[in-house]
Amino acid sequence: MVLSAAGRVGLGPGAPDVECDPTPWLKVRKSRKYMGRQDDLAVTAAGRALEAAGLRAEQLGPRAGLYLSIAWLGFELEDIVPVLDASVTEGRFDLDRFTRQGMRKAHPLLTFRCLPNMPAYHISANFNIQGGYLTTYPGTGQFLQCLEEASLALESGEIDAALVGGVAFQRNFLTAWQRARVQPAADPSGAWDAAAVLVLEREDACLARGGRALGRLLAHDVTYAPFDPDEGFPQGDPDLGARLGAAEGPWRIAEFLQQPGAVHTHRGPTVDGFTVSFTVEVPP
Repeated sequence: MVLSAAGRVGLGPGAPDVECDPTPWLKVRKSRKYMGRQDDLAVTAAGRALEAAGLRAEQLGPRAGLYLSIAWLGFELEDIVPVLDASVTEGRFDLDRFTRQGMRKAHPLLTFRCLPNMPAYHISANFNIQGGYLTTYPGTGQFLQCLEEASLALESGEIDAALVGGVAFQRNFLTAWQRARVQPAADPSGAWDAAAVLVLEREDACLARGGRALGRLLAHDVTYAPFDPDEGFPQGDPDLGARLGAAEGPWRIAEFLQQPGAVHTHRGPTVDGFTVSFTVEVPP
């Protein structure tokens, strides 16, 4: 398999939202009202990747697949409070009240904007991707699962091209709370909203369409060891996923593609107990 392009978008602390505008790639601009931050990020990164690869929608269809890892579900405090207030009985969460009253306090479009499989929908709908797909959560370990599934589909001839990536909407109340719970030493201001999407192709299909291989995926592996976050990480301080969440893996591979004439390998632990490795060869 070869890597023919990468698309990225990252919004660090203080970055203006205008840097993440998916509108140029939307078939129906009114669909933007159904899109949350993670959807904006995913469509923007995918659009940039496909443009860089020179792949048009009519070249995709059933011969293209989509494999995405999505970060933790994002909610703002102002969206949660009305739902919670209507779901509590005598100071305790009441599931019956939540189903009968609390859920009705959410904005009708909120579900569309926060469902973690929606980034995959918006990419497939706007770029005509009709082949196999996988959506998984919520980090870099799962991104390696996406990479594995995409590789198998390409090797079997099921598809000719795959979009493989990660999306992380992290600058919100609920995700910040979760990060503080599982990473008490992490600086919450260091988290980015980010997406990175790679175009992975079978080499013969890439060359046949006139594409160019920027790099070759030589190896990838992932293992998992459960642990208690209260007792610390079992393999020292993890770095992968600390800043960009589920987007960190594809982001690093995209960075490798900008460093020609070398074989690049990353191996290390993630914030959720995985140890991942990937090796990319980039020609001169």
